[in-house]
Amino acid sequence: MPAVLEVIINMGNRYIRFPYTAREQAEIKMQFAAMSGFPNVIGAIDCTHIAIRAPYENEFVYVNRKHVHSINVQIICDSKMTLTNIVARLPGSTHNSFILTNSSVGNKLQAGAGRDGWLLGDSGYPLRCWLLTPFSNPQSAEEMRYNEVHSHARSVVERAIGLLKCRWRALDASGGRLLYHPAKVCAMIRACGVLHNVALRTGIPLPPDLPPPPTL
Repeated sequence: MPAVLEVIINMGNRYIRFPYTAREQAEIKMQFAAMSGFPNVIGAIDCTHIAIRAPYENEFVYVNRKHVHSINVQIICDSKMTLTNIVARLPGSTHNSFILTNSSVGNKLQAGAGRDGWLLGDSGYPLRCWLLTPFSNPQSAEEMRYNEVHSHARSVVERAIGLLKCRWRALDASGGRLLYHPAKVCAMIRACGVLHNVALRTGIPLPPDLPPPPTL
């Protein structure tokens, strides 16, 4: 692994941190409530696919639901689009819920680290006491209102993913597929996640006139 890439990844513990303490969670809950009206939210979760060249080994496991070879990347963020978790190690055929269940954040939340806070995920995730998903078939005005507010609060992770890919165009399929070994691609994704948070923290703007990245 190139030295610069390794140094950036090693900064991850400093710049990408999930809020496990009561103080950290209280601040994020307050920010989500102010932004969306949804209480007790400690993060929004989704996955995104980063397109790669078909690898020579185990090629079939990298084919995602759109028949593209990819890495499936888990992203959790706060209301300001700061990444609080990034998991980039699993091939494109891996289901989003499997990534969460087998991640350190998923294990810790299942063990009670979420306190009384919730992650917000889409309908691809299972309902948990620490993970709220939309009603699949809302019947009442209350359920429809819940879905509306849930969608508004959770959409921040979609914007965060869009910003990540817009700032680091190597992650965006419009420039073609990454031609490296999957392990190197995963390292690049993690490094871009660190730099995303550094850019947000220091107020580095996007280059002007960048088109929005397509959805993969």
